[in-house]
Formats: sequence, C-alpha cells, structure tokens
Amino acid sequence: MPETPIPETPTRGALRLQLRQKRLSLPDTLRESAARNLESRLANLECWQSARVIAGYWPNDGEIDPLPLLRAVREAGRQVCLPVLAGGNTLHFREWLADAVLVKNRFGIPEPPATARALAVAELDIVLMPLVGWSRDGTRLGMGGGFYDRSLAGTHAAVRIGLGFDCQEVEALPRAHWDVPLDYVVTETGLYCCNPAHHQAGGQA
Repeated sequence: MPETPIPETPTRGALRLQLRQKRLSLPDTLRESAARNLESRLANLECWQSARVIAGYWPNDGEIDPLPLLRAVREAGRQVCLPVLAGGNTLHFREWLADAVLVKNRFGIPEPPATARALAVAELDIVLMPLVGWSRDGTRLGMGGGFYDRSLAGTHAAVRIGLGFDCQEVEALPRAHWDVPLDYVVTETGLYCCNPAHHQAGGQA
C-alpha cells in the first residue's frame, strides 16, 4: 500500500468519467434486477444476519438502488440510517424512518431531517457504500470528494460493503493511505470477499 497521498490525476479522473459513463449506460432491466437481488446476495453472510444497524445511501448518478433492500430491512425490525452531508466534506448518519420527510442536500440527494436520530459511526454494524470503481482487493474509487474515507477513517467495527456493477470492476486501483478499503463488493452477478479476515460462505475469490 502506498505510504504517500495519491493526488487526483488526469488518468484517475479519466477513469472515473469512463466508469460513470459505463454505469449510466446500463439498461433499466439490469438495474432493477440488481436491486431486487441485493438481499439474496447478502443473506448468507453472518455479519448481515447479525447486523442490527445498517447504513445505506440514496442512489444517484446511476448507482445501484439499495432502497428496496433498506425498506425490507426496516420492516424486519432493524434500524436503517442514511448519510447526511456535514462540514469538512464528511458524513453524519441519521435514522431513516418510514414516515420521515426527507430534505435534499446541496447535491440534490435526499437526507433524513435534522430532527432524525443521529448515530455515531461506532454504532453502525454495516455500511453499504456506493462506488464508481472497485477492485477485488477492496480498493474503492468514489466520486472524488472523499466523504466516506474521511467519515470512516480509523473505524473498524462496521463491515463495509460496496454496491456496484460488474462493468465497474478494475483489475487494479492505486490506494492512498486515506482510502478506506471494502470488506465485500456486491454486483448484479455475485458477492466478492475482499478482506480474508471477513471471509464467509457465499463469497467469491
């Protein structure tokens, strides 16, 4: 792993643009199928079975839609939260209740209101994370703002699961010292274990 920061380079920026375009070009039928199958892909993971507090996200820019999964989780009696933009390009997490009236942040993405219960990162069992690109060693390429990396830095309790499509897989991605690695990646075709310490039945090499 590199010990020095990796700045945003033209090559990295071009890769991000290329992968976003691939994601946006996927047919709706594939997107809908991917969203429907998330729960079955995760069901055999022990960490998923035992999780009581799950953080998700509101989909944007062609990301896999985790909302059907999150609603099912909430109906099953588990606690669900969504990220909220905070100062310094960081995220806070607030509970998402079924009757909550969400508010849009500066990017136009819905968030729980300020009155919703706040949860510390240490209270989260699983964090479902959107991504632009991923590699099988758990390196994640995001939108470039570093929101998740800042917010999850130094925490190890929550299992980090990236949600993406097969077309977003990259053979190798450079990892800066601030990059928070993924434990698993779920795509429309499978579940990939990126962290041997979290290997569970159902993961793929």
